[in-house]
Amino acid sequence: MAIRVNVNGVIRGPDEPHVSALDRGFLYGDSVYEVIRTYGGVPFALGPHLDRLWRSADLLGITLPIGRSQLVRRIRETVEAAGNAETYVRIVATRGSGEIGLDPALAADPIVVILAAPLRRYPAEWERTGVGVLLVPVGKGVGGSVPGGAKSGNYLANLMALGRAKRAGAEEAILVDTSGHVLEGASSNIFAVTGGRLVTPSLECGILEGITRRVVIEIARGVSMPVDDRPVRPEELRDADEAFITSTLREVVPVVRVDDAAIGSGRPGPVTLDLLLRFRERVATGLGWETG
Repeated sequence: MAIRVNVNGVIRGPDEPHVSALDRGFLYGDSVYEVIRTYGGVPFALGPHLDRLWRSADLLGITLPIGRSQLVRRIRETVEAAGNAETYVRIVATRGSGEIGLDPALAADPIVVILAAPLRRYPAEWERTGVGVLLVPVGKGVGGSVPGGAKSGNYLANLMALGRAKRAGAEEAILVDTSGHVLEGASSNIFAVTGGRLVTPSLECGILEGITRRVVIEIARGVSMPVDDRPVRPEELRDADEAFITSTLREVVPVVRVDDAAIGSGRPGPVTLDLLLRFRERVATGLGWETG
């Protein structure tokens, strides 16, 4: 197993110098990124991930110094150079470097970094036991400093929230905004199942539209399950029949505890497990190096 890093088309080992200390991604988190995983060595939902990368860059006013087909070629070369059975791929595009200062106009020469590393698999027992989450208030709402929907490298609030959740014995932090609404996980989207309906915070709340979130909603609607895409209060999550989180790396993970309260029976629920099965069946149709 190996890690390889591609900086503007040059593939290196993980311990070789890569990025200037004056790069704004390092100094200010002035960057956008995507995380992709492979199945059978082939990326899942590559097209939607790249769509979101370009959308995030546009929202932050970052000009990507590369075309889409060239980026796909670099990703593939980096994955192949790493030579792992399954690969975690992280794409980071920064505004570049220049004179130190907050003004974005000081930046020049944006860079694109591709990290390919062995995929870390999450515990299989999560499907049998589920995980706990912790509700964590954060000082942000729809009008936050980072435009809603942008997958920015400025992740300090999420990092701190996850640390708090881990110290409390939970697997994930669920962020609650200044108006008291549930937003999303530190690195996931959150769903509740109530009375046969799927409930999830809406994009208008300022959350990131997760790729796995989108696929799960499509699957649910495809089997005629009602989906309520709207603001969600914490008590709705606590009182749900079932709950789960979704992310690229974790797929669909049952949530059986919010703070100190059990959800439903305290075990992974049938709707959650059915959606997980259907998601894995869907994966085969979303694999490929072509992005449309």
